[in-house]
Amino acid sequence: MLEDIAILTGGQVISEDLGIKLENVGLNMLGRAKKVSISKENTTIVDGAGKKAEIQGRVAQIKQQIEETTSDYDKEKLQERLAKLAGGVAVIRVGGATEVEVKEKKDRVDDALNATRAAVEEGIVA
Repeated sequence: MLEDIAILTGGQVISEDLGIKLENVGLNMLGRAKKVSISKENTTIVDGAGKKAEIQGRVAQIKQQIEETTSDYDKEKLQERLAKLAGGVAVIRVGGATEVEVKEKKDRVDDALNATRAAVEEGIVA
């Protein structure tokens, strides 16, 4: 995950495990982005300064890992990372006047998402 962020922002992973101490870090090692939002659950990076070729290389590497893994859990997590790295992430906020209305709308969004996934995997008939 840290390497994904580093590639997306054009920075380097800074870790003593890699032989890089925090005291020795220069500005040229830090990544850049137009906007970064961090919360307890999520980190959102908008318009990272990473090089397209490096990002595409990382995408290809993750796709290879998806093909090689036999674990459904690992495959799902790798697919999530791939979508985030490739910019294919959307956040849908659902609201309503009552809890019942919110639940119904969430179920509709979930159904639409599953139908879209199935169409992408199996093909689309228009």
